[in-house]
This record gives sequence, structure tokens and C-alpha cells, in this order.
Amino acid sequence: MSDRLKVGVAGVGAMGKNHARVLSLLEDAHLAAIYDLDQSRAEELAALYGAKAVSNLEEFAWLVDAAAVAVPTTAHRPVAGYLLEQGKHVLVEKPLSEALHEAQELVALAEAKNLVLQVGHIERFNPVMKELEANIKQPRFIEATRLSPFPNRSVDIGVVLDLMIHDLEIILHLVRSPLVNVDAVGMPVLTKREDIANARLRFENGCVANVTASRISDKKMRKIQVFHHEGYISLDYQEQSGHIYRREGLGIVREDVQVEKDEPLKLELAAFIASVRQGVAPVVSGQQGTDALRLAIQITEAIEKGAPAPLQL
Repeated sequence: MSDRLKVGVAGVGAMGKNHARVLSLLEDAHLAAIYDLDQSRAEELAALYGAKAVSNLEEFAWLVDAAAVAVPTTAHRPVAGYLLEQGKHVLVEKPLSEALHEAQELVALAEAKNLVLQVGHIERFNPVMKELEANIKQPRFIEATRLSPFPNRSVDIGVVLDLMIHDLEIILHLVRSPLVNVDAVGMPVLTKREDIANARLRFENGCVANVTASRISDKKMRKIQVFHHEGYISLDYQEQSGHIYRREGLGIVREDVQVEKDEPLKLELAAFIASVRQGVAPVVSGQQGTDALRLAIQITEAIEKGAPAPLQL
């Protein structure tokens, strides 16, 4: 396939506008169309990047071969499902859906049509992930913390599906063992869903993960520490930096992680385009996105079972 792939963006809100920016810069892609219910916003971005603004999915599908879907989570199933039915390859922002059966339907549809369905778990494309994958083979304990100020978006879902799911997908990718126990707590603060949450996960192989997510923090933090038999690695997703700690005699020595910094979204979208053009499985498949969603829903249900009362501020 020598010609550039015709791609589009469905939904150009906070995340979708960045998809449009990056896709307009990729050599193997031609940003052909932008769809959004806010026609003026679609027209503004289309003019900026030389694409066509459209007001309906039918015309959008006719103009593209592949699309990034960044509409609100509640619309992922109908929008991505329609595009898949029309034979279009799709990258769907995380979470794949808010309901497990909807995610499973999208996976089945993509498989039946032999189409690429990639899920936007962007941290898998963070350059620090190479260090985790290269240095950690059998993790024993994982500590992941993800904090953010209130985003004024994604309020249709709680912080587990909004933020924590990033770390859940990475943990499943690293541990690769059945989950045997989930213990979770969380509470709403500014929305009707949980805005802060903590989960402790125990896996069949003995690995334990402690995961914290908050969208009511006064600062941003995206860090992970992964411990194994010979030491541990501590990484900062935000700074794209980290340290490896190794056992040496009766002590611990530290070495800096050499990270070749890059924009994760650019790497994610380039990988999606490559998957479509080469006909290979995406880095984060629809099934992997569904597995992360399943775990996120388990955690949300565990939190709801505790039924914490909203904080009175």
C-alpha cells in the first residue's frame, strides 16, 4: 500500500483535537475528515488541518478508511460499531465502552469483519514502557499512582474508568496471571461517580498490585514501581524518566533509566496506522481493552458495594 491511509477523527473535544493534530502530521496518513456534533468545532479544526468537516457518520465513513473515535464513552459502542459495520478500521479511546457486553460486541464485530480494533491505552506507548518490558519478567509487587486535578470532562464515568484503567491495563500486561481477589474503596467528591479510588489486586501467581487514582488532586502524578526478586524499577510516565534499583551484596545500587523521550499519542497513532497498512494485530487489541474494562468494572462494583457517602465540602 503506497498511498497514504485516509483517516478521520470522530469527536474533537479535549482528546480528539489532539488526535487530529497528530494525524495531520503523520507521513503515512492523510487526515481526510472530522466529525463532531458541534459543527463549528469540526469546521475550525478541519480548516486548520486541511480536512473536511462533516455533520453525519454516513458521510464520515464514506471519506475514510480508518478512524480515531474520541466521542464520549457512552457513544463508543454506536459510533465505533457503525464504523466497523461499514468496514472501517478503528482506534477507540479508552475505555472501550462503559459496559462489558458492548465492548465484547465491538471485539466480535471487528473479528468478523477482519478489521483492526485498537484501544487507546496511551501509556503502553509511553517510552518508559520499554524499560518495564525489558527489565521485569516476573513482577511480585506493583505500586501505581495516578493523580490529576479535576478535568471537567469524562464526568459520565468514574475515576476508575477514566484514569485508573490506564494502570490496570499495564498491570494485566505485565503480570499475565488470573486475578483471584479484588479489594477496593472509593468515594464521590465532585461528581456522582467515584472521584478517588484505591484497589488492591491479588493474582494467582502471588503478585499483588496496589493502585490509586484521583481526579481531585492539586497536582498531576503518573508513577509506577514494579518490584521483582532482584530489585525494582521506578518510573515516571509524566516526566518519561526513572531509576532501576538492583540488589548488590547486602545493598541496593541505583542506575538512571535512559529514556528516548517522545509523544506517546504520536507513537500510538503511528502504530495504529502501521497495523492497518501491514494487516497485523494492534499493540493494544480490542480484547486487551475489554480485559482492562472487565477489571475496572469489578473494582467499580466493589466500591459501590461499600456505598461510601459523598464528602461534604
